Amino acid sequence: MAFKPLHDRVLVRRVESDEKTSGGLIIPDSAKEKPAEGEVVAVGNGAKDDDGGRIAMDVQAGDKILFGKWSGTEITLDGEELLIMKESDILGIVS
Repeated sequence: MAFKPLHDRVLVRRVESDEKTSGGLIIPDSAKEKPAEGEVVAVGNGAKDDDGGRIAMDVQAGDKILFGKWSGTEITLDGEELLIMKESDILGIVS
């Protein structure tokens, strides 16, 4: 994939959630919510500050993250559905 986000944008692949509840019930596709967890695929160079310097990104490719339910813009690259979002839309890094 030849895609590089610009500035403080991040390219994210959603991580699919379990298809069963803890009680063993199977959740049909129509009842599933889109997961708010993903893996960072690529990051931009960071936003610019008032002096023209770069502000370092807190996330990097490979990080597992949590993001808001309505965060990002869905795109399709090479047949794969991905999200582009600003770094500020990311709620945290899962370790």
